Amino acid sequence: MELITRVSRLFRADFHAVLDRIEEPDLLLRQAVREMEEELARDEQRFKLLHQEQGQFVSRKGDIDQALQEIGQELDVCFAAGQEELARSTIKRRLETERFAKYLSRKINALQQEIAGLGARIEQNRIHLDSMRQKAELLAEEHLSSRCHAPMETPDISVQPEEIEVAFLREKQNRSAS
Repeated sequence: MELITRVSRLFRADFHAVLDRIEEPDLLLRQAVREMEEELARDEQRFKLLHQEQGQFVSRKGDIDQALQEIGQELDVCFAAGQEELARSTIKRRLETERFAKYLSRKINALQQEIAGLGARIEQNRIHLDSMRQKAELLAEEHLSSRCHAPMETPDISVQPEEIEVAFLREKQNRSAS
């Protein structure tokens, strides 16, 4: 049984080594950069939507606060006119409106926290993405330079006997003239 286990481990190790050689790190890095860009775009879109949602809740909260002031004025009128039953229904509306205002305040606070967390994550992802882009560029440059600095072909520098004779005669002539 141990022999089978050892053989299977060897096979797996060799298989992983082959896969490592097949995978090109620059391609994997570029794919990781693309995936990070897509995730960053999704986060930025979510960030914008959360800001819009928060704006809607803040606007709604302003309307509710205005309504609460109007209800307060209506209560003054009801009590001044001695309309207790009408005052009770107005108080009920005020209590419901106050509860809704509290709900909106909690929702706005939760959105602010979510926006802050998402904003921090987006900033971290941007920094990480820039780092990954730089690594990808360096790897691409290394890949190109390794192709450019491939072993040079040795040029044909062989000299023909006639060339030797001509050069010899020139040198002889130059030395006799001096």
